[in-house]
Amino acid sequence: MPMAGDEIVRRIKAGLPDAQVTLTDLAGDDNHWAAHVVSAAFVGKPRVAQHKLVYAAIGEDMGGALHALQLTTAVPN
Repeated sequence: MPMAGDEIVRRIKAGLPDAQVTLTDLAGDDNHWAAHVVSAAFVGKPRVAQHKLVYAAIGEDMGGALHALQLTTAVPN
């Protein structure tokens, strides 16, 4: 079963409480998502480490219930 968008946002914000998350359903199927995540937790970290923080927040469903996530990350202005 696909992961609903509100669940993705909830998990990201649970793991990164200050996160600003913009989520887009790429295929209209609740299975292929694009997320833009902004968090101060990313400051000083390379892009790969930033993405790992988001994946850790989503948990074991990454690659399972959440089939595809196009991810971009940024630090706050």
